Amino acid sequence: MTNLHINAAPKGAAIRLADPLLSVSGLNKRYRDGDPLAVEDVSFSLGNGEILALLGPSGCGKSTTLRMIAGFEAPDLGDVYLRGERVTQLAPQQRRIGIVFQDYALFPHMNLAQNVAFAMRHVPKAKRPAKAREWLDLVGLADLSARMPDELSGGQQQRVALARTLAAEPELVLLDEPFSNLDAALRESTRKEVRRLFKAAGTSVILVTHDQAEALSFADQVGVMHSGQLLQVDRPERIYQTPATAFVAEFLGHTNLLEGEADGEIAQTPLGPVAINHSRQGPVQLSLRPEHLALSAAPDDHGATIVEREFRGHDCFYLLEHRGQRFCAITPSHTLWKVGEQVRLEPQRTATVLRD
Repeated sequence: MTNLHINAAPKGAAIRLADPLLSVSGLNKRYRDGDPLAVEDVSFSLGNGEILALLGPSGCGKSTTLRMIAGFEAPDLGDVYLRGERVTQLAPQQRRIGIVFQDYALFPHMNLAQNVAFAMRHVPKAKRPAKAREWLDLVGLADLSARMPDELSGGQQQRVALARTLAAEPELVLLDEPFSNLDAALRESTRKEVRRLFKAAGTSVILVTHDQAEALSFADQVGVMHSGQLLQVDRPERIYQTPATAFVAEFLGHTNLLEGEADGEIAQTPLGPVAINHSRQGPVQLSLRPEHLALSAAPDDHGATIVEREFRGHDCFYLLEHRGQRFCAITPSHTLWKVGEQVRLEPQRTATVLRD
């Protein structure tokens, strides 16, 4: 396989790793007067070779943010900087940003090599066929270079779209729901391969998705958006374990939201005393993931009642009721509890104090 290097620094040049490739500062966008802001005061930065996932429900502003970075939409306020240069007023083709769309957007009348060569405006025409084959080799499709797009599977078309994007040697690649048209098994394998290719090439990437598992497994950093606002950006494990708000906690998976009264590092909750991750005094709202609850036998009428059980192979998901409130727990499947049994809910980890 050909080794290709994208945007390598000139030989001997000093590289300041602390400098971000992309900086987004205070982006705002409203499409029509009287409408709420589609994007409100969004700011973040992206390092060289880093992958960021913008995650959120439909209509939260993530695609609009991506389009403003690409130059397809003009922000009402705010700026976009690429390698320290303000590019807010530049046309899309002047920004050296590559985009892979949901529908791949391959030219149906061109074969794979021609599709990839089309992106090489910076390469002399005589050299484009050989370079196109190198890029197709990178994604494992060099032997199919003469085929037409409609002769490929969805996963193969996605890899051609990726090769064409990389062939333009962009500063940054934007992915807008690129795996959503693939079936579940192909989506997972393609996602892994695409991530490997980006990491091998050292390419910086922003992925827009509504799929929590996709964001957590694909990205180095995850940003959760809601109603036009970027609520939290952090490493996948941190944003899952210590969400900032109730929305972030619930959007990233099942959780138990607990109202409590804090006294230092302990809060009194409907589950009893629970350790919390920040010292507080007074009312607090907490998030406790279901896998951080253990179940043990309890005397009749003295515990939580199991109302639903979902066996999932390696684990089991339980819905429980206790004193008029519902809770969820995930436990290993080697011990199974029956619907209707009484169990004690025992927190195994500290709960996260939520900002709101």
